[in-house]
Amino acid sequence: MSFTDKILCTKSHEYVLKGEPAIVGLTDYAIEQLGDIVFLELPEIGDEFSKGDTFANIESVKAASEIYMPISGKIVEVNSALVDAPESLNEDCFENGWLVKVEAANADDYSDLMTYTDYKEELE
Repeated sequence: MSFTDKILCTKSHEYVLKGEPAIVGLTDYAIEQLGDIVFLELPEIGDEFSKGDTFANIESVKAASEIYMPISGKIVEVNSALVDAPESLNEDCFENGWLVKVEAANADDYSDLMTYTDYKEELE
C-alpha cells in the first residue's frame, strides 16, 4: 500500500494521514502547480487551529499561497527541515515532505475529505 492510498485530501489541495498524531501536508498537484518552492512559513508547536484556518504560508517562483488546516487540532510537531530547505518539497511532498503533525480535536473532521483517488478524479 502506497502513501497516497492512505491519505485523505481537501479541495484546497492539503492532505491528511489519519493517526495519532495526524500528518498534514500539501498534495503533489499543489506542489506541481506552485512550481519551484522558495519559502515556507509553518506554525509553532502548541498552536491550535480549527478546520479551514490558515496555518501556513508557502511561496514559489510563480505564486504565494495560504495553506489551510484540513482538521481541527493542536500542532505537536513541525517539519522544520522544510523551513530551511523548502525546495525539497518539489522532490517529495509526501514521505519526508509533510508539514505538521496534529493532535486531532474532532474525528468528524475527516468525514468530508476525499480519498486520493477521488481527489485525482476531481482534478480531471
